[in-house]
Amino acid sequence: MVLENSFEPCDFVLFGTKGDLARRKLLPSLYQLEKADLMHAETKVIGVARQDISKEEYVALVKENIEKFSKEALCEKTWKRFSEKLDYVLVDMKNAESYKAFKEHVDPKRLMVCYFATPPAIFGDICLGLKAAKIIDKSMRVVLEKPIGHDLASSKVINDQVAEFFDESQIYRIDHYLGKETVLNLIALRFANSIFATNWDHNCIDHVQISVAESVGIEGRWGYFDEAGQMRDMVQNHLLQILTLVAMEPPANLDADSIRDEKLKVLKALRPINASNVRQNTVRGQYVGGFVKGQEVPGYLDEPDANTSSESETFIALKVELDNWRWAGVPFYLRTGKRLPNKTSEVVIYFKRQPHNLFKDSFPELPPNKLTIRLQPDEGVEVTVMNKVPGLTGRGSMDLQKSKLNLSFSDTFKDDRIPDAYEKLLLEVMLGNQALFVRRDEVEAAWKWVDGILAAWKNSNEPPEPYQAGTWGPVASIALLAREDRAWYESRMGKK
Repeated sequence: MVLENSFEPCDFVLFGTKGDLARRKLLPSLYQLEKADLMHAETKVIGVARQDISKEEYVALVKENIEKFSKEALCEKTWKRFSEKLDYVLVDMKNAESYKAFKEHVDPKRLMVCYFATPPAIFGDICLGLKAAKIIDKSMRVVLEKPIGHDLASSKVINDQVAEFFDESQIYRIDHYLGKETVLNLIALRFANSIFATNWDHNCIDHVQISVAESVGIEGRWGYFDEAGQMRDMVQNHLLQILTLVAMEPPANLDADSIRDEKLKVLKALRPINASNVRQNTVRGQYVGGFVKGQEVPGYLDEPDANTSSESETFIALKVELDNWRWAGVPFYLRTGKRLPNKTSEVVIYFKRQPHNLFKDSFPELPPNKLTIRLQPDEGVEVTVMNKVPGLTGRGSMDLQKSKLNLSFSDTFKDDRIPDAYEKLLLEVMLGNQALFVRRDEVEAAWKWVDGILAAWKNSNEPPEPYQAGTWGPVASIALLAREDRAWYESRMGKK
């Protein structure tokens, strides 16, 4: 469906246009919006970097990146339209004077969207430069890429720097997981289907698992990752955002603040993890050499440029509890790590077992029903139920088996391309919808909770537990669930 002229034209300014994120994700996503006729005909895409290259060289570089990082062949018709939108500005982002070059490239009468695909440490410098160029107004929108700080205090400093120039209504803090189709589908699944809406609480749900597994290692990001660790890189943003969508109360409507108000309540209900309970509720690990998908890979401390005395975690498992009426007594198990067997992200809802088993003869213990929401790969929803085995039996009993009701997005929507998360989020920015972006108080509530765990780990002086690359993390992560007669989805079910 073409949404022609559904939003106003804008100058989309991409700071850090030659960086990895822009090359791999942002520019290909803007191209896909053009291909889908979701970019206004008069919109401009203005790349900003400090390299002295011509506009023609920049256009050629963008084409090279789209061809390299897109999953399909370049559409020449689309590229012709998109290339005509491209422009380039040389700016030293730490020098306010150099921002005067913008005057020749932007129209002060048009909406301007500025995407800060740069280290957050220079967000303040960019704001000062835009002010010096006298192009800031109340219509401008700014997109802030994560991570916003490395703890609560530093996040406040960065947010204050941006807030000096922009209102909260102008600020779009991006978390690309909120643009994934299956993450968005959580809202539809929960609130559009009575079968789930009326059974989504401690009366019916036993526990919830949220896993984001990566088979890759550091991939040349040692400097950044070793400072951040898996807690700051993944849990503080991606996993907690998924948790809020799973656990939040029904919003009054689909307005941005209605949704974000309910997400904030979840973050504030997180039971603190500190020195008194950190050993019981957390596991952190660091991978050593092993094999992933048949290929030998080095350990974390053997990666290029490694600090061999580093104690940064590459794996985390957490038992999280919410202190509110809906989720009292229901644990949420969060797990994320690098060099795991597969790249997969999923939410698994385990419902409580039936209180009485009528089928003991064929199934001594009825397993729980399970709702699996696959975020990647093979996006979809799967429900595990018990079903009678067809056929005749002379034993006077029913034979049961577990069956799966599977909604695979790729199978169900065969003719529809599933858009990348950044495509959805970039479109929402241009439309002015903040519902899929993170509000400042959400960021700070998440950091407050995470800081308690990081402080407890630091004070314990215990290093992360080693785990072999290609496994599902330290043995202690299995014990985290086994203590309560539960198991991680993979360890119970095997490879899906």
